[in-house]
Amino acid sequence: MIENPARTPTPLGDLLSEALRRIRITGNMQYCFMPSGDWTTDATPAPYRPADAMGFHIVASGSCWLEFEGERTVLEAGDIAAFPFGTPHIIGGGAVGGRLIDPGNDLPPKPWPEVPILAYGEEDRRVRILCGYVQCEAMSFAPFKDTLQKFLHVRTAASGEDDWLRATVRQIVAEVDTPRRGGSSVLERLTEVTFIEVLRRQFLREDLPSSGWLAAVHDPALARCLALLHTEPNKDWDIASLAREAGMSRSALSERFTRVLRVPPIRYLRDWRLYLATVELSRPGKSLAEIAIETGYGTEAAFNRAFTRRFGVPPAAWRRSVDSRQAARQS
Repeated sequence: MIENPARTPTPLGDLLSEALRRIRITGNMQYCFMPSGDWTTDATPAPYRPADAMGFHIVASGSCWLEFEGERTVLEAGDIAAFPFGTPHIIGGGAVGGRLIDPGNDLPPKPWPEVPILAYGEEDRRVRILCGYVQCEAMSFAPFKDTLQKFLHVRTAASGEDDWLRATVRQIVAEVDTPRRGGSSVLERLTEVTFIEVLRRQFLREDLPSSGWLAAVHDPALARCLALLHTEPNKDWDIASLAREAGMSRSALSERFTRVLRVPPIRYLRDWRLYLATVELSRPGKSLAEIAIETGYGTEAAFNRAFTRRFGVPPAAWRRSVDSRQAARQS
């Protein structure tokens, strides 16, 4: 479970702020289901959810249990449970072996003028759960993706009235309970900010791994390098210039960076540049030449070569495929 984070000083705070600024939610969907009595549902990835989306459950009222990898967790009102990789799990209420429900397949056809609410049974012990998914661009950047646990659990009810996430969850529930004009857009924004905060608390958890991005941002020298690569990706960085900034020798920096992040510094920079390129390619307005310069490749030809080696298709084809997927989601 993710605890409430303590205040983090800079430069770590600056680096996390920069990372969170780059996290862009590109789509989300939610529905509410209200089971009662003894029930269970197999919450495997539903056909309506894109493969790269993070599924979630927000308990609006009541309580239920969630079983994940053989361990059971009780979810109370205000709890948020998220699965960044869509890992199969089971949720239920009351005794094991209750009636099986399948809210994902019981949803009405889209488009939805309001958030669908599905009720099951009329017994006592009714639970209200807001379910759905969010799509996050940063999931395509491997070092970020690798920092995430398969199951994220945040409790807001016990965190105190001054926890703004608790108030945000309450507002999400209110928007579902009392639909108003523009409510779907407000609900989307509330869901986005909720999940950015869940990710921030994941970044600041105390049980830090010994390797990976989280371990690197807590290492002063590596955090300095990452901050430079993230904020100035178009600069002509090399091992020598990064080592000077980190106050280390070239060999020491290369060894530590590769051991902790599992890729050499210049490989990390390449991957970061190309991730930023995929973000820009998913947005209208900028030409390939502009994206090439902003991401440090100098020329469109160099950008095309690097992008094609990494993703197997040139950036123009990538942009067309993104446009097609976005049009399909909106139809």
